Order: sequence, then structure tokens, then C-alpha cells
Amino acid sequence: MADRNSHHEGDLDAGDFGPWLTGIQAAIRGEGTSDVPCGTCTACCTASQFIHIGPDETDTLAQIPAELLFPAPRSPRGHVLMGYDQHGHCPMLIDNTCSIYEHRPRTCRTYDCRIFPAAGVDLDDPEKILISERSTRWRFTFPTERDEILHQAVRAAAVHLRQRRDVPPDELPPANATQLAVLALKLHATFLEREDVT
Repeated sequence: MADRNSHHEGDLDAGDFGPWLTGIQAAIRGEGTSDVPCGTCTACCTASQFIHIGPDETDTLAQIPAELLFPAPRSPRGHVLMGYDQHGHCPMLIDNTCSIYEHRPRTCRTYDCRIFPAAGVDLDDPEKILISERSTRWRFTFPTERDEILHQAVRAAAVHLRQRRDVPPDELPPANATQLAVLALKLHATFLEREDVT
């Protein structure tokens, strides 16, 4: 196994694993936003992604032309999606910059491509190749044994979900790599006490 603490040219510093995990879990619960050091990367903005916007996101909705929004399938009334242009780009991405960054949707505020290396999940969707390339460059640091244990638990949860596909009653089975990685982050604590995560 390669030393996860070693860095090479082109690698990106993902930060210490434990604090990152605490932060991303809060973002997933809707208690904050992810703090991704994106720099000039716009991979997630150019990956043919539908962006969910809830009815409570009035500030965001006021910034987006109504013709770019449509009702979100299987969601309560008022939930909408914003699509993408013929190139797979978010229509709010202008000159390679988010034109509504300070008002961007909650989905964008909580998205973090570090979830893929954290969970050991490959993003194999050809439309998301730029996200995949970016996510493989992230390198977490593990300054304490606890960081290592947490990382092993997240990865064990992902393996379990991939192999068994059984999830708690209040969760839906993951339908894609993003949902698999997020669910592994949510359920990792179940694997902290197991013998294979020591």
C-alpha cells in the first residue's frame, strides 16, 4: 500500500482527515458549508450536473432566471433543479467564474470532491472526468492514530455498501458514486468498533 502521507508534484493538500470529516459531516447534515480549496478549478461546474435548489433558498432563487429552473422530480412542491448548457456547464458559470458565487445554491456550498478519495470510491462517470481527475489528486494527512482509524472506518463503510448494498431503514441505497461516498461518510461510525478497523 502506498504511503498516503507522501506527496508528489500535482498532488493537492486535502488537510488533516479528522477535522475534514467533522466539517463535511456538518455540511451533509445542513449545519454548514464545505470549505474546499478549489482555486481556479471548475470541474464540478462543468460536469453536466443538475443542481437542486430548495424553496427556502430564496436568495439563490432570486439570482437565477426562472427559465433555467424546473420542478425537481419526486420532490415536494417548490423544489427545483437547474440544468446545464449544451456543453455540460452550469448556466451561471460565466467566463469560467461563478456569477452568483455569494448566492450559490446549498448544493454547491456543500459539494466536496474530497469525498471520493476519503471513501476510496472511484468516480467513473465519463461526464465527470474532470471531477475524477481532480479528486484523485487530493492527499489527506493523518497526524494522529485517530485520523487513520476514522479513514479506515469510512473506507470499510464504502466497501460494505458496495458489496452488501444493505442500508439503514431511513437511508436509500446509493445509486451512484457520489451517493455511495456520502453514505459511507454518514455511516462510518458503525465501523469504528469492528476488528477490521483497528
